[in-house]
Amino acid sequence: MISAFFHTVFYNPIYNALVALVALVPGSDVGIAIIILTIGIRLLLLPFSLSAARTQRAMKVIEPKIKALKEKHKGNKDQEAIETLALYREANVNPFASILTAFVQIPILLALYWVFTYEPFPAINLARLYAFTPIPHTASIEFLGIISVAGKSLFLAALAGLTQLLQAHMALSGTMKPSEGKTGLSGDFQKIIGLQLKYVFPFLIAAISYTTSGAVALYFITTNLAGAAQEWHVRRTIIAREESGQSE
Repeated sequence: MISAFFHTVFYNPIYNALVALVALVPGSDVGIAIIILTIGIRLLLLPFSLSAARTQRAMKVIEPKIKALKEKHKGNKDQEAIETLALYREANVNPFASILTAFVQIPILLALYWVFTYEPFPAINLARLYAFTPIPHTASIEFLGIISVAGKSLFLAALAGLTQLLQAHMALSGTMKPSEGKTGLSGDFQKIIGLQLKYVFPFLIAAISYTTSGAVALYFITTNLAGAAQEWHVRRTIIAREESGQSE
């Protein structure tokens, strides 16, 4: 039942959109269709991503106040919880926004990834197509006439790893920057997550991209660049808005 729901709501619509794009883009270039589809879905998810980023930023701003409340009400968890919730309301922060955003995004991004993994071109899975989906007469698996997206590509895999490194660098120097002066278990955990994002994930993404296909590598490259651009946007707009509000 869950599988049927996932395919009906997420997988099949994304696959049909990809096939339609292949039929419409110049030269029926599968690589270009993958990039357009990935960017389109990232744009649809952008409001959710920005909401999570704003929440994350707001949490960083009120973090010193939360720390002060913990010290003030040490041993009195009930009072600490009451005043923390009041602080969230005062700052207009929903601490669960990031979790809700992840629940919205994860099935869509998973469907996007699985479509690129399990629906290899130039073959078209007619059983999954809607009646109104245009069927391409041909499908070019040579991205820009140079690199095959059907087989393994060391170049695209390396580029996927490098763009993941760029996104991690942007994230860790922006909205996901670890708190300064934080020590103990929490601080160590943040450092471990930061190191994994910056140094382990790029190798992991590159390995997955190389062992699957150039199509998956293109997906990672596009989504990583979109994520880096989002971090840049958040830094330029949200932080600038905070600074202008403080100067008033």
